[in-house]
Amino acid sequence: MTHLRTLSIGGATYDLFVRTGKGLDFKAGDKIRVDQVVETCGGGASNTAVGLARLGCTSHFCGILGSDQWGERMFKNFKEENVDASAATVVEGETSSFSIILSATSGERVILYDPGTNAHLHDANFDREKVAGMDWMYLNHIHERSCMIENDIIAILEKCPTMGLTWNPGGTQLKKGITDPGNLALLRHSRLLLCNKEEALEFTGTRSTEDAITALLGCGVAIACICDGSNGATASDGKKRYHCAVITGADIVDTTGAGDAFGTGATWALLQGMDLPKMLCAGTINATSVIGTMGAEAGLLTDIQMRQRLSDLQLDVREC
Repeated sequence: MTHLRTLSIGGATYDLFVRTGKGLDFKAGDKIRVDQVVETCGGGASNTAVGLARLGCTSHFCGILGSDQWGERMFKNFKEENVDASAATVVEGETSSFSIILSATSGERVILYDPGTNAHLHDANFDREKVAGMDWMYLNHIHERSCMIENDIIAILEKCPTMGLTWNPGGTQLKKGITDPGNLALLRHSRLLLCNKEEALEFTGTRSTEDAITALLGCGVAIACICDGSNGATASDGKKRYHCAVITGADIVDTTGAGDAFGTGATWALLQGMDLPKMLCAGTINATSVIGTMGAEAGLLTDIQMRQRLSDLQLDVREC
């Protein structure tokens, strides 16, 4: 069987999780006992690249890493996860993106973040040839200074009409809105547009999930999908709209990377030719697995695990 080639574009971050046994209502001068410290890799493009590799794709990563110890650990992680990082760029003398994530047993979290080398994902570093050879592209949140790579991505998509695109817009794109010419061009090429509810309402300037989906489909998106935390996920292809409830009774250890896991599972389902309800199920199952572990990548499922859970679990998916 030919493995589908995917490329995840965006950030990679080295994450240090600090787990506490209480809430995060700290005061200056407090001395807080730490229950657990976990070091792991994260960042949107890293998470989706690893997730797609585990699901059987020939997965590639395109992003920026530093030449420091964090960058070395992320390269090691890519190798161990069978992710091709040959499209990555190493910036000498600068620090890789790094996060300290304060996580409480209540599910609350605070992220202390330094974008580091992620700020350098711009035109000079973008491997156009690598992208042109892919079956599917996954464009994750990108730094404001990196938005100029959108023109390259649009040009490649116009030359390669069979290539799929999953797009999870970042802060800069969300603020510009769906009427921005660059955003409109990307929306027209998006097979799957992913946002959480807050992002979708900001992006479209609407007041409800239903109106946001309508607006996104009106811009040419093939499938618009909006996740709303414990309220589940809703998706439409313009013909039918479905809602998938969350899996009840699932353990919640840490929610970091849940959105990336959902998008990875949903993208895999589309690559496999699955329909909209199965796509929602695959995304929900992958996200549920991730939130049951510490960090964004430990709980990502393999192809075998995903197919088994799709077979075993009866999720609540309804046309709406």
